[in-house]
Amino acid sequence: MAYYDLSANERKKLYAQMQKDIGRDLCSGNNSHVRKYASDTDTYIRRNCYLILGRLYKADEKARENILSLLDLLSLSDDEKIRQTAVYALGEIGKQDFDAIGKRLEVFLNETHHSIKNGLCGALKQMGEKNPKPVFRWVKTKIKKCNADNLKYILHGLELRGRTHPEDLLPIITNILRENIDKKTRKMLIHIIGQISYKKGCLEKVTAELNTWEDKAFIAECGKEIIDVHKRYERFSALSVNEADEYMAENLW
Repeated sequence: MAYYDLSANERKKLYAQMQKDIGRDLCSGNNSHVRKYASDTDTYIRRNCYLILGRLYKADEKARENILSLLDLLSLSDDEKIRQTAVYALGEIGKQDFDAIGKRLEVFLNETHHSIKNGLCGALKQMGEKNPKPVFRWVKTKIKKCNADNLKYILHGLELRGRTHPEDLLPIITNILRENIDKKTRKMLIHIIGQISYKKGCLEKVTAELNTWEDKAFIAECGKEIIDVHKRYERFSALSVNEADEYMAENLW
């Protein structure tokens, strides 16, 4: 039976049991319970597993080394579900203690399985929003070490922070544009530029950065995407479509 097929009381009992089992594994050096939960076919069981590991790391300083050692093992598992759980757990820890997990994330830079790449993206979203400075420093040093496909996932992971603080993400995009990029990466960058342009004060920052770039065709594509995003998200945008269009006409074109 799936986690959300259970009653609220049954889910509460199962979560408590998972906490006990994971705590026992950490104390005993055994990891059978963690592996069972981390490999479960139910997304929500796996989610509980990495959330519990993150909360135990925060609450129990003595357990931290055991948790990190356990995640080192899980990160190398042949089971993609276990590896995905591991990267999400690292993301939970990285929201508070990025120094402890930065090097450990390198294992996933050239990951080939889509679910783990999505996990890395999700972990970066969470960490980038809660603990942005070390996350963005890490990305700046790692973007040349990953393949082009994974670069898209990493950039997408930073987008959430970029939506409110585009100045954090724009320098990274600028550096990437100095390299030869493929069509898919180019498309992702255009998408991100649109996504970080529509909240209050963001279009001004994005436009100022666009004015420093030399690729006029790329800038024009970004401009179209910005207008399209303002149309799609008009209810949530700081400026109307017309206001955004007029601003760019005066300050970009």
